[in-house]
Amino acid sequence: MPPIIDPKLCIACDRCVNICTEDVFFGSTRNEIPVITYPRECVHFNGCVDVCPVPGAIWLRIPMASMVVYRESADYELSADCRGSAHNGRLANGGGR
Repeated sequence: MPPIIDPKLCIACDRCVNICTEDVFFGSTRNEIPVITYPRECVHFNGCVDVCPVPGAIWLRIPMASMVVYRESADYELSADCRGSAHNGRLANGGGR
């Protein structure tokens, strides 16, 4: 699902346009409210929401299938095993590099 822009809150700073890796806002005019040209290209990495200086001006509807694994970054902390320090570069099945 594509991002939603509130035209009453958007200040047309173009930060969301510049950070989008998938060109969802392709063809948007500088210093105008961005146009969502390719909504199906959105990969929901939330960069547009994170860089927006106005809270609530842009937000994402995370698809239901992604909500199962979606978590706010502030609530997530990697364990030592996930960071790789416990594995010393070896694969989970015991194999080496």
